Amino acid sequence: MIEARLQQEIVLRSPDQVGVLATITRALSEMGINLLSVRLYSADGEAVVHVLTTSQSYASDALRDAGFDISERDVVMMELPHHPGFLRRASEALARKDISINDLHVSVPEEGKVGVVVLTCSNNAHAIQILRGY
Repeated sequence: MIEARLQQEIVLRSPDQVGVLATITRALSEMGINLLSVRLYSADGEAVVHVLTTSQSYASDALRDAGFDISERDVVMMELPHHPGFLRRASEALARKDISINDLHVSVPEEGKVGVVVLTCSNNAHAIQILRGY
């Protein structure tokens, strides 16, 4: 069975410059906040960072105190068994219900038994109901 839940993801934007991620991770680590997921990309001179932590409210405060403007968005976070075809099954289940995946990132250690998937889709709440059925 898939563990899927709705979570708030912190999104921050910053000028794309050397050390942005170092500043973010310093602010979080100094507060004793563990990272669950980080996604960073740059576009048009701007760094965009998506962060999930063990304590989103404290993380939001720490990042604001570090001078970042942040926003939050709902994401679906789930753990999938690390078996061939499991992401396929989950994505096909969503497609059958006409739910479009808008953003997704996955991380699985090579020898790991479980992968962490973070996604947004056209209907996060409905996606969670569907995924919990697997």
